[in-house]
Amino acid sequence: MKVFLIGFMGCGKSTKAKQLAARLECPVIDLDAVIVAQEEKTIAEYFEAYGEASFRELESRTLKTYPYPDICVVATGGGLPCFFDNMEWMNENGKTVYLHMEPSMLVSRLHNRQKRPLIKDFDDEQLLAFIEKKLAERDPFYTKAQLIINAFDLDAETLEERLE
Repeated sequence: MKVFLIGFMGCGKSTKAKQLAARLECPVIDLDAVIVAQEEKTIAEYFEAYGEASFRELESRTLKTYPYPDICVVATGGGLPCFFDNMEWMNENGKTVYLHMEPSMLVSRLHNRQKRPLIKDFDDEQLLAFIEKKLAERDPFYTKAQLIINAFDLDAETLEERLE
């Protein structure tokens, strides 16, 4: 089983993917890390050099062509489910889990914003407004997930139990 973790930046996708993969004794694939390794640029550098549209195409292509093992946990970028047919593809090719978190909690978790091109210049108030707006846009995609879990204080054991 391939498990795709989706959700807004800062909800814990990368961390929970590592923890869940350790419990399931399977590989973890962080799609952003795959892109960084293959492009030899950070996501922020790629955004700056080629723009968001080019990044979203690369991200979708990477999602659909990566040679996944039969059992793995995949951490996706926060925007990935919202472009092209990515959400449908993930639902057809694995189990999708939306790690939901309230906007105020996301603000409190997003301290190092320089690595995140969409929010690097925001103060907390601007960030909260941005998150609320983006979540309203993204929720129709995120809520297509097969499993929706409150990610606040979520531990890997509970996440594994909910997958069964």
